[in-house]
Amino acid sequence: ENSIFKEMLTKKCSSLLWGWLWALPLASALKNVKGTDLQPCSGPGMALTGFTRNSHCMDHNDDAGSHHVCIDMRSNTGGNFCEVTGQPDWCSSYMACDGHSGTCPVEHWCVCEWAFAKYITLAGGCDKIQSIVCEATNMKAYEHWKQQAQNAPHIQEALQCLEQRCGLVAASA
Repeated sequence: ENSIFKEMLTKKCSSLLWGWLWALPLASALKNVKGTDLQPCSGPGMALTGFTRNSHCMDHNDDAGSHHVCIDMRSNTGGNFCEVTGQPDWCSSYMACDGHSGTCPVEHWCVCEWAFAKYITLAGGCDKIQSIVCEATNMKAYEHWKQQAQNAPHIQEALQCLEQRCGLVAASA
């Protein structure tokens, strides 16, 4: 019975490891909102972020939240993302470090693009939010918001905010 459990666990872990390793090269092929290679959102001395905890705000089949927007949790501008969106306060917590053992503070973090759009509205506008790390924000968020902006005012506001903060050409107007 124990050997069967170990065999199943080994197969499952091996499958997860290969799935994770397979996704690594994709990060370099992904683009940020500026059209260049997607940069890591977290780095040394920060908690490791990304839906798959690979430091990139990238797609994954299980990521229904589309964690594509990298924000600087340390920035003093705007309210705390967790507090404003009504989430438990993981924003000021410590989690596994990026690049070494131990725990580090949540500093740059990949947040759900849909929660981020609500965050802008709840915080009182684009000038009241924490900093966006444009080079680490996935182009997918920009594309999704462009597709949805016409149907939802808060998505339109998020699109305009991203364009303003990241110096993008306002194609949404």
